[in-house]
Order: sequence, then structure tokens, then C-alpha cells
Amino acid sequence: MSDKDLLIPASKADSSLVIARTRRGRIQMLFLLLACASPVIASYLAYYVFKPEGAKTNFGTLVQPVQEMNAAWFDVPFNGKWTLLIARPAGECTIKDESCLEALFLMRQLRIAVGRESGRVQLVWINTDGKTVDPEVLAAYDEKKAGLKVLPLPANPKSNAEFLAWLNHDGAGQSIQLIDPSPAKMMYFPVTNSPKEFGSMKKDLEKLLRLNRKGEKLQ
Repeated sequence: MSDKDLLIPASKADSSLVIARTRRGRIQMLFLLLACASPVIASYLAYYVFKPEGAKTNFGTLVQPVQEMNAAWFDVPFNGKWTLLIARPAGECTIKDESCLEALFLMRQLRIAVGRESGRVQLVWINTDGKTVDPEVLAAYDEKKAGLKVLPLPANPKSNAEFLAWLNHDGAGQSIQLIDPSPAKMMYFPVTNSPKEFGSMKKDLEKLLRLNRKGEKLQ
């Protein structure tokens, strides 16, 4: 013991020793708690703060950047509307063609599923071969019953080529394409009969309708 230590009263020396031990014990306990909690903290940060590359919360495929649509291609209004669009040849889209009917059914059900917001969504089928639509199909998916508009391809050859290039960009030509009110294609969905995937598509559409009313022109 040094001369300096001899000058410190015993009670104070004991107190200092206890404080030092307590501080050291708290630090050790803190490190132990951090070690135990680190997996939870890491997962929280990974999910809410530092999302991994490619992580997404949407089911549909986002179009980045969005693809502007020329509203002059068609006679019906796209500007100011949310639109679900498919392109199919009427000659192949008969009551016996399940792949085509699945696309029409899916679009109709998505519009119904958003409930009170359904009036903000229009459904468009681009008839790519110009043939007469099967009467049974038309009866089930006409505009009054299902809100589905059937449109021919643009008559102008230049507009036709521009639309088809826009439609098939990134291989999305057979998908259900979501057009925002600007109008621009900003997402597309696969044609599916999976209830789980339908639920995910519904969530995507509901989220977009809830968060974005900019540029809408409701009738």
C-alpha cells in the first residue's frame, strides 16, 4: 500500500472499491445483454432500416421508371383513371379458353375486391385481332356488369406500333398491366388462379388507391 493510500480513510477506500466493482459489473452485464439481444436487433434493423438488395413489399412487378402511355392511342379516357389492362385476341378468347377467361375474371374480381374504391378503377381489354368477341364472354364481362371496356388496337399504323412496343416492354405483354392516372404503366401482375396471389394483388391495388389520388378525374 502506498503512502497516498494510507492517507485515505478505510471507509472511503472500501466505498470506492465497491463503486468500482459495481461499475465493472454493470458494464459486464450490459455487454452480456447486448450479446443476447444482438440477433433480435440485427433482424429488426435488416427488416425495417437496412432492407436487403431487391427486398420488396409488393407482389406486382414495379415498372421503373414508369412507362408513359399516349392517351391519344384510344378513344376512351386513360388520363385521370386507374386502369387494369390486358391485351388478347378475341378469336382466341372464347368461353372454352381458360387462360383468357382467367385474366378477365381476375381483373373483374380485383375491381370488386376494392369495394367502395371500385369506381376509381376501370377495366380495359384490348382486342388485338379485331374479331368479334364471343357473345358468351361478352355477356359475362360486359361494361354494365363487369365494368370492362373492349377496345380495338389503334387504327393508325404508327400508333399501333408504338402501343405494341409499350405493351410488350420487358416481356409484360401477357400480364395484367396497371396504369396510373398520369397515365403511365407503373406495375404489372401475372395471370394467376392462386387465392394467395390474388390476395397479394388486392393488397397492392388497395395500397396504391389509398396512398395516391393525385391526378384522378372521377366521373
